[in-house]
Order: sequence, then structure tokens, then C-alpha cells
Amino acid sequence: MAVKRFCLFTGNANPELAAEIAKVLDTPLGEVRVSRFSDGETFCEIRENVRGLDTYVIQPTCSPVNDNLMELLIMCDALRRASASSITAVIPYYGYARQDRKVAPRTPITSKLVADLLVTAGVSRVLCVDLHAGQIQGFFNIPLDHLYALPVFLDDYLKVRFNKDAVFVAPDAGGVERTRAYSKRLGAGLAIIDKRRERANVSEVMNLIGDVAGKDCIIVDDLIDTAGTLCNAARAVKDGGAKSVVAVATHGVLSGPAVKRIEESALSEVVVTNSILHTEEARASKKIKFLSIGRLLGEAIRRIHNSDSVSSLFV
Repeated sequence: MAVKRFCLFTGNANPELAAEIAKVLDTPLGEVRVSRFSDGETFCEIRENVRGLDTYVIQPTCSPVNDNLMELLIMCDALRRASASSITAVIPYYGYARQDRKVAPRTPITSKLVADLLVTAGVSRVLCVDLHAGQIQGFFNIPLDHLYALPVFLDDYLKVRFNKDAVFVAPDAGGVERTRAYSKRLGAGLAIIDKRRERANVSEVMNLIGDVAGKDCIIVDDLIDTAGTLCNAARAVKDGGAKSVVAVATHGVLSGPAVKRIEESALSEVVVTNSILHTEEARASKKIKFLSIGRLLGEAIRRIHNSDSVSSLFV
């Protein structure tokens, strides 16, 4: 029996990452044309036969979020109508992940809305990396594989630069579980920032729990948006007597004044993955370093296609 072929497609959100994944899998990207009408409507044309194929659409829903999300939905709808056997949405960065619950009366749960839209568009499986909130997995009634960038950071950066004398720092209470996973892998210490948020995208560091004096400290987060939380945390750690402070985060959203804040902060280095296509300003920064998750995603796609274990990639 012949092995069922698969085909990779990508929109305009992060073609560099898609090309790297295709290289890992030793397969070309499928031919697709994504364009826009003069009024901004998105149009998609699949330019090859996908009937009966397992298809994978690689598209982070990063800025411009709505445009990239619509591209993803329209590509998936086009593949469904072209009789693809299965459609896996490979979403390295899941936009709207921060709207995962009602934080006030009469507010939406947009993460759930996005999940419903993906299913309606014909997606049969989702592959994500470091969701902002783990409960988003429960918003889907289809299989969702949740990858972690931890192995990439450990193998390509942390084990090279640090040892068990380092201290991993959670920038807020919600990040303790994630940070503990890193500290356990390296056998290092753990500290926690007690943070109070006054309003959206504005944070204030209140207290540091743990001993960081004379230590190399690594702040761990899932994403960096405007970098306010990160830079305040770095200042608190440095004020606590840390020898050096670096940060690792899976998704470098880096919007607004983020790059400038990082340049002027107490951080000596910030390491993010290429889950998002970064701006020229971010690439030009001497403090920001990029690691690739192309190999991780490529291997996950291979295992999904061959019905092998995906969790063994990071467990």
C-alpha cells in the first residue's frame, strides 16, 4: 500500500518559518496564491491537486492579526472545498489567546470564537506552540497538539550558557508552572515576581519572592508584547542583587515600544523564537537573539502524519 502523501501550504504571515519546515521535511511548499481585492478582501487559490491528501497550513495569527487569521480560514476553506483528506492548522502563535476568559461583565471569550471559526472552516487538527493559556485546548472538539519550545531553549541556549547555580524567574504568578519546568530541567533555583496590573499593557512590580543575590537569572515567559512586564521584572531582579538578567520567551510579539524598552532595560539579552516574523527593528537590536522552532514543528508534522507520538518531543 502506497504511503499517503502530504502537502504543506503557507500564507503571508511567516514564509521564512514555513520554508524552514519544508526543508526539515524535505518537501516543497504547495502552490497557493493569496491576494487581496482593492477593498481589502482576501482571496485564495490552491494551484495544485490536493484531493485525498493530508494538508498542513502553516500560519501564525500574529500582527496584523485579523488579516492573518482570515488568510488561514480562507486557505482552510479552499482546501476543504478541494477535497483534501485532512487539514491541519499549524499555528506557531495563536492570536487572541489572551482573551481566554471573561475578565469583566459583557466581554467576549475570543479564543473560543477563533476555535469555532477554525473548525467551521474545515480544520481537522490544530498544532500550536506554547499557548498563553492551556485551557484553550478545551475550546476545540478536534485534536489539538500543544508543543513547548522548552527543548529548543534548553538545547540551543540555556544548557550552553547556564548551570544549576542559575535562578529561573517567573514574571508573574501565572507563569510559575512554566518557569518551574525550566528550573527542573536544569536543576536550578526558582524565584517569583509578585506583580499587580493596573490596566491592560501596564504592569507594576510589587515584590520578589526568592533569593537572586549574586546569581545569573533567567526570566521565562510565553510571550513578550510591549515588554513592560518583562522590563519591570528585570529591574526588580537586578535590584534584588542579581549578577545578570536575561529573558527567554517563545513568542516575540514586540509591539509598540517593546524594542526600545528592551534596549534601555537591565536585561543583557532577550531570546525569542521565530514563531512570529519579526520586524527589522527587532532584528537590528543587539540585545534580541532568535532561535528557530522549524525543526521542532517539522518533526511534529512528520510524527502526526505517521501516527507517532508527539508528546515524546518534549516530555
